[in-house]
Amino acid sequence: MDIQEIKQRFGIIGNAAELTRAIEVAIQVAPTDLSVLISGESGVGKESFPQIIHSFSHRKHGKYIAVNCGAIPEGTIDSELFGHEKGSFTGALTDRKGYFEVTDGGTLFLDEIGELPLSTQVRLLRVLESGEFIRVGSSQVQKTNVRVIAATNVDLTKAIRENQFREDLYYRLNTVPIKIAPLRERSGDVLLLFRKFASDFAEKYKMPSIRLAEDAQKVMLNYRWPGNVRQLKNITEQISIIETERDITAAKLIHYLPSENIEVLPALYNKGLDEKTFSSEREILYKILFDMKKDMNDLKKLVHDFMDGGQSPKVQEDNSQLFRKLYQESEDVYQNPPTYPAPVILKNTIHNNIQDTEEFVEESLSLEDKEIEMIRKSLEKHNGKRKLAASELGISERTLYRKIKEYNIG
Repeated sequence: MDIQEIKQRFGIIGNAAELTRAIEVAIQVAPTDLSVLISGESGVGKESFPQIIHSFSHRKHGKYIAVNCGAIPEGTIDSELFGHEKGSFTGALTDRKGYFEVTDGGTLFLDEIGELPLSTQVRLLRVLESGEFIRVGSSQVQKTNVRVIAATNVDLTKAIRENQFREDLYYRLNTVPIKIAPLRERSGDVLLLFRKFASDFAEKYKMPSIRLAEDAQKVMLNYRWPGNVRQLKNITEQISIIETERDITAAKLIHYLPSENIEVLPALYNKGLDEKTFSSEREILYKILFDMKKDMNDLKKLVHDFMDGGQSPKVQEDNSQLFRKLYQESEDVYQNPPTYPAPVILKNTIHNNIQDTEEFVEESLSLEDKEIEMIRKSLEKHNGKRKLAASELGISERTLYRKIKEYNIG
């Protein structure tokens, strides 16, 4: 039986290389009795692979039981797996066989193995190593010949570091690892899966099959599908039932995608922008620019007030220290100017002109003009006495002389 026939038999849809490789490994390991650990995110279809392994093994005529470990309460999981004796706990009215006893000679699939309590993990490890188990409330050791296949959607190595999973059990289960790739890494299979699900639901509900428009196909291919195949199947069923139109556009499709994951969709460019929307965005931009300009004017006023005096001696002294520090920092920047990447010029796709933006930016970044203004004000304040002016500016008299000559300050 080739790979394509196996896919059809077990309902596996997809042509991704990762998916094909996982099926090949499952077939190769099937004739052995090795433990297999299947890992992958929730909804990728891990449950199909234990069935493939069981069907191609010498146990295919034995029982196959799938157990969801995360769905069984912690207080009853030991009883479910290993059985219990009558009267061993409240509610144990009769003896009960566990899954390991019932599946003797067959295959037991333990899904969500990472949810097992630590005490149960110890019991499971003993079964894997020796084939022995003890019913809850009993002292009699029993034997079983069961092949265990486990699956998980959590990182078990992380669970080991957090003392949530036994390391020895992990290596015992992980004899042969099979990893199922998430749907976002199998983008070529998304449309194939959608068409299959759409066809199945059309037949099930006796209605025409839904079809995706070109823009909707792009959304499908760019969406991350956190719920993987299960999520895609559910959404296809919803659309098939709810939508009256059989041709599905991107706008319709987006309504069925969870809002918390919409940011992973590609941006859709609309040539005809709504004037009302643009007006709102323009108002926000104007407000930001005006707020920036107001802050700049407040800063200029603070510097101007400082240069003109008018404060108490203590305030002037505190301001002088702060001013000298800021001036020294600006001097360092002037002597060793930083380099910046070339600015990105955005194309003006919208008819919009923001007046005085260029002038505002130039004014706020003109370090040379501010330096000349501060030197002049300091000289005027000290009646041209360079030593006092240099002291107030926090620079040497020689540096001040050089700057007066460089800027041609009269």
